[in-house]
Amino acid sequence: MSAPPRSSAAPENRPFGFWDSDWSAERAVAASRDFAELRWGPAGLFWSLFDPADGRTTLWRWQTGVARCLTPAAFSVRSRVYEYGGGAFCLLDEGVAFVNEADQQLYVQVLSGVPAALTGTPGCRYGDLWPGERAVLAVEEDRGVHRLVSIALEGGHRQVLVEGADFYAAPRISPDGQTLAWIEWSRPAQPWTQTRLCLRQRQGGGWGPTEIVAGGEGGESLQQPRFDDEGRLHCLSDRNGWWQPWRLDVQGWRPLPAVLADHAFAPWQLGACSYLPETGLRSWLVNGQGYLAGGNGVPLATGFSRFRQLAADERNDYCIAAGVQSASAVLAIDRGSGAVKVLAGGECGLAEEEVSTPRPLRFAVGAGEWAHAFFYPPRNTRHLGPEGQRPPLLVFCHGGPTSACQPVFDPCIQFWTQRGFAVADLDYRGSSGYGRAYRQRLAGSWGDVDVEDAKALLDHLAGQGLVDRQRAFIRGASAGGFTTLLALVGDTPFRGGASYYGVSDPLVLREKTHKFEADYLDWLIGDPERDAERYRQRTPVLRAGEIGAPVIFFQGGRDAVVVPEQTAAMVTALHAAGRQAECHVYPEEQHGFRRAANLAHALEAELGFYRGLLRPAALL
Repeated sequence: MSAPPRSSAAPENRPFGFWDSDWSAERAVAASRDFAELRWGPAGLFWSLFDPADGRTTLWRWQTGVARCLTPAAFSVRSRVYEYGGGAFCLLDEGVAFVNEADQQLYVQVLSGVPAALTGTPGCRYGDLWPGERAVLAVEEDRGVHRLVSIALEGGHRQVLVEGADFYAAPRISPDGQTLAWIEWSRPAQPWTQTRLCLRQRQGGGWGPTEIVAGGEGGESLQQPRFDDEGRLHCLSDRNGWWQPWRLDVQGWRPLPAVLADHAFAPWQLGACSYLPETGLRSWLVNGQGYLAGGNGVPLATGFSRFRQLAADERNDYCIAAGVQSASAVLAIDRGSGAVKVLAGGECGLAEEEVSTPRPLRFAVGAGEWAHAFFYPPRNTRHLGPEGQRPPLLVFCHGGPTSACQPVFDPCIQFWTQRGFAVADLDYRGSSGYGRAYRQRLAGSWGDVDVEDAKALLDHLAGQGLVDRQRAFIRGASAGGFTTLLALVGDTPFRGGASYYGVSDPLVLREKTHKFEADYLDWLIGDPERDAERYRQRTPVLRAGEIGAPVIFFQGGRDAVVVPEQTAAMVTALHAAGRQAECHVYPEEQHGFRRAANLAHALEAELGFYRGLLRPAALL
């Protein structure tokens, strides 16, 4: 994608929020292509790529300096286990095994052939694939029941490896094939609050009893178990307050030398890899900023600020990375010299001088606490705001809510900064990447501390003279939509807001959502009976009459997480209360929009909505 032409004319003074830009909604969406997963094996380097142009995720092979797409037009590589998926492909001696998005079944594809079905079990979904001995290991989801299974490559015979817990992740086999490790957890825990690391030893033709080797006493989140080349088990544990690498030796678990920081994101998706015990390669987060280093501790790829999906061969380290001037890219890093080569992606599509780069913020909230955000000032070389006027602010609230934002090139953020909006990407208390205590801060406080942090962020930026306090907006998707709606209740400092498939009725979400998040509300808010008043105060649909600011809604018609009826009821309640509300429903979309036309339409509709609210002040 080429950058838009540069203008040699002097910048024009135009009201903030009304600047023109060649960075259209269509260009921003097209630049949102993202690499999802990456694996290395004897047949080369493989990655998956999501492209909103067709809404598909395709599998690519890098070999002899060329990337070639392996996925036929009728397929898309995406798992829907736990709704959020992950681990959608693994490498085999003969080729690859992958999950097809349409039917959620496993397929095997030799490198020169077409995919062939390995499973045919309607109602089942598969994810977190891992190669076994002439088999594929996977998490199987069967109408709300989860287990670990092994599917033979010849004949498709299915063997249940482990069952009985509520949830499973990361089935991994030791190099000698004698030990099976995995992560499991039970309701009401979430994978970022409390999990167990378990083992089974091979006995004869089967597996011995389950042994819990970590997490059995609770209060610990473990993720990403891996065996090194010597067969020693590693994992990430937050028992010391941060997700850091540990190793199991004959004397027991011991922490490995590491920065005091989270070495992983909250595991909303399966199949993550943020450290490699074989080479010592690892990534971590400090105040939202990503870092990467090898076993010698020397920083690598310092021009990037987010790292995912690590892999390695005998010469190179590989990862999916992004930076403030670089879109998502696949990197190869020479282990000897540290030289970085971009194998695919990386083009942001905007000229360097047009990109608004983030400034990290740490600001006071509550009683002696702090929250974090990234601030993007307006940036467009063709326009300046009127002298003495400050820009309108758009606060972004991430979903999750135990998720996080990062300081990387986001084409949709640039869509707003190109038009004269300032953007603040908020990591409210409860976000991941800042340690267990910060992450756990949301327990019982969702709809309270996140809303408080959004308002405090506006105060902080306005107090520094960076934004116009009277022209601030707030937006968010899913859990971020919930924060948005509650931030507009009562005496709000925000002039309006946008909710993308946002939660408007937590109790309905609790009753109708999928199993993975069925108990999450009890942790986030409390017991519905004991804490009934708390629920009432934090249920936007019950407080629609107290929302004075206009709201625009965007909803997927096939959303199984925040069902369409929730948004419809919220819009109806606002209209009944005489409030201004606009709603756009995309019948074919699920939880998180994927089609380019819908994504672009939503951006343009949201822009028009804000401009309609800004216009009187802009014309003064």
